[in-house]
Amino acid sequence: MNNDSSDEFYKRLKEELLRTSSWPSDYLYKFIVPTDEEKIKAIQVIFDNTGAVIESRKSSKGKYTSLSVTVNLPDPDAVISHYKEVAKVEGVISL
Repeated sequence: MNNDSSDEFYKRLKEELLRTSSWPSDYLYKFIVPTDEEKIKAIQVIFDNTGAVIESRKSSKGKYTSLSVTVNLPDPDAVISHYKEVAKVEGVISL
């Protein structure tokens, strides 16, 4: 995603979150990560000290791991900040 389209995506996401949720609120992130302990750990570190509950499940062939992260956040800007941090981890798909 180039910078202009990602900026537009995050702008629309913020508007949607403001419209559909009251804040602070629990937010559920879902990520697909190549099964690589370093990449999984990198995502866990992003959510350290946030009170996040992280659940993981490997795909049937073990090539990918799905991560579900539930965390209480103060506002949509915090949601977007975490998405941007996770986007720095190579190979991660945000759902």
